[in-house]
Amino acid sequence: MNQTQSATSGSFVYPSTSGTIPASTSAEMDALVHGLHSHKDKWTGESIENRLGYLERMIHDFSALADRWVDQVTSAERIEGDDFAIGIECMAGPYSVLRNLQGLKSALLDIQVAGAPKIPGPVVARTNGQVSAQVFPQTVYDRILFGGYRVEVWMEPDIRLEDLPKTQALSYSHPTSSGKVALVLGAGNLPGIPVTDVLDKLFVQNQVVLLKMNPVNDYIGPLLKAGFRCLIEAGYMQIAYGGASEGAYLCQHPDVDEIFITGSDKTFDAIVFGAGEVGARRKAEHQPLLKKNVNGELGNVTPVIVVPGKWSQEDLDYQAESVVSWIATHASCACNTPRVIILHAEWPQRAAFMDALRRVYSLTPLRFAYYPGSQQRHQSYLDTHSGVEKIGEPKEGELPWTIITDVNIQNRAEPCFTTEAFCSVVSVATISAASIPEYLEHAVAFANEGLWGTLAAGISIHPISMKEPQVKAAVEKAIEQLRYGTIGINCSAGLSWVLMTTPWGAFPGSSIYDIQSGDSFVHNTLMFSKPQKTVMYAKFRETPKPIGFVSRKKVLRRLSPLLVDLMAQPNLWKLPRILRTALAKA
Repeated sequence: MNQTQSATSGSFVYPSTSGTIPASTSAEMDALVHGLHSHKDKWTGESIENRLGYLERMIHDFSALADRWVDQVTSAERIEGDDFAIGIECMAGPYSVLRNLQGLKSALLDIQVAGAPKIPGPVVARTNGQVSAQVFPQTVYDRILFGGYRVEVWMEPDIRLEDLPKTQALSYSHPTSSGKVALVLGAGNLPGIPVTDVLDKLFVQNQVVLLKMNPVNDYIGPLLKAGFRCLIEAGYMQIAYGGASEGAYLCQHPDVDEIFITGSDKTFDAIVFGAGEVGARRKAEHQPLLKKNVNGELGNVTPVIVVPGKWSQEDLDYQAESVVSWIATHASCACNTPRVIILHAEWPQRAAFMDALRRVYSLTPLRFAYYPGSQQRHQSYLDTHSGVEKIGEPKEGELPWTIITDVNIQNRAEPCFTTEAFCSVVSVATISAASIPEYLEHAVAFANEGLWGTLAAGISIHPISMKEPQVKAAVEKAIEQLRYGTIGINCSAGLSWVLMTTPWGAFPGSSIYDIQSGDSFVHNTLMFSKPQKTVMYAKFRETPKPIGFVSRKKVLRRLSPLLVDLMAQPNLWKLPRILRTALAKA
């Protein structure tokens, strides 16, 4: 487990602004909690048929508000005219929510027939005995639209092959008549996060939910109320508003049984141990203030390990665009955004790769720094580093794409390694080694021990390099040894968040006394109870390029609403138009 601490987490605790919607009063919050408390046992007894009915109604309601959702985010984050940013928001918002709902629907139908969700691909024991299940592609639409991707979920080492089905859907195979009220403290960066966190609590963990919106994006709350209206009317879900004081009030409410937060490790510590010096002392003494079960997904300093090889110029440009596109997503304000690019010091093409990065950055629109504190955090990196490259001419409120090149991997106090930036900053760390296997061994050790967090990581590796037995063995060992909840091979690990079939969360093993990136998984529509990590495989180069690349921004914007429509009402007759749009050059 990484032992460095987050100095000032970029996953903001709560902004100083009060949000756009008035905070809920204590009387209003009491009423919401008491209403949920009175319905929590009823929810555990709801039949699968009734749950399927709720899912069907939410699919209809969320699809009906998709356009308004994207319009509101576009306005709030000031991304009018930015095709890439708008398309990404559509995919990470309405599309991912509908994908989550459809995945849950499919899982419940499988549970009705077979008692557990159906795993769509092979389930095998790896050479070390660890069970691996291929979970993607899952549907015919996945196979057609995402043909270059394969995703596996590796289970914790104590799971045996024959026992895997028994570890799925435990809330359904071992139901309880006693329900729970869960408080979900919503994330402020992506409005889709609180929705999918709520769905996980309800349909995977069998708990009724009070969602407290984050003031950063509480403007989306009324739309979420419309999407969740069937569950709200039934008394199984509610929404509250406010900042730190309202969050603290709800966390301490006697009728709130469990708490889930997507946000900051600092917020997690404040909830569990209390704030300030008193809280720090409680944490050091292992004396939690709050005895309830508190779980979270709490960010990461995400590494991308570039495995050297003999790359063509097209290879260099493609992989550079892959990394920059991942960085640019959500204005670099996502928990899986790459923060450290790891390069082999002796790679002859290292400078050429850096030049390719710069070229892609220069063609990528700058973003308004919408997330509270982004400007200040960005300035702090400029103030503490001399090797800073700024790319782009920012208008008022925007930040330049920023590369920091003077980091020293021996300096474990380096802010680039200990702090989730949550702004347009990425650092480049070089590792000297006599061979590629040695480089990978050092890179994995650095990622595991030198970087804060355990959420997501990436590896870029050329297929020709994988034909060398020693390199292939070293890459496979690296994937096995990386202590991260999601690993993207030649792709953004953030795609796992969108797919929903895959568990999304930190590598298991954190304690509340060193929480790192958190201690639980969400999404996980196949309802695994003991996943260890998700491993995503993509082609080193794909033609045409994936729609998530910045150069395909116009295609992404045209295609994303078509994919939302397909997810709302799957129909093979929709595929020809989707494929024509996806294959367009611009």
